[in-house]
Amino acid sequence: MKTKILFLIIISITITNCKSVSGKDYDNTITEKYWKLKTLYGKEIKMEDNQKREIFITLKTKESRFTGFAGCNTINGEYILEEGNRIKFTKVISTRMFCNNTDESKFLKAINSTDNYTIKNNILSLNLGKRAPIAVFEAVYMN
Repeated sequence: MKTKILFLIIISITITNCKSVSGKDYDNTITEKYWKLKTLYGKEIKMEDNQKREIFITLKTKESRFTGFAGCNTINGEYILEEGNRIKFTKVISTRMFCNNTDESKFLKAINSTDNYTIKNNILSLNLGKRAPIAVFEAVYMN
């Protein structure tokens, strides 16, 4: 009887300490996701006819690096995460293809001016201070 009770206690402790990757904790992870840009400075973003692919960023855990596409040029650099959902993008560089994509310059400005973020239900908002989000992304899962 004591063995059965001990076994049940061990099982219940194990179950309560497990976390599901499909649960809330996974949804609120900023790194290792493909973040597709949805709005920029309050304006909905749609792919232009001459655009090769959608605007996105991916924050890699390893070496705190990010990569992405700004609308015409690929971008990358480093990011710093701090307590309180603070984020700073640094050493941002991009390729130098000539394009008439006005969203690209606004996107780069947003990346460089971001100082905090909010994340909920796989929606990432990059913010400056306590103002309205300057860029809003949606997590997209690739197979």
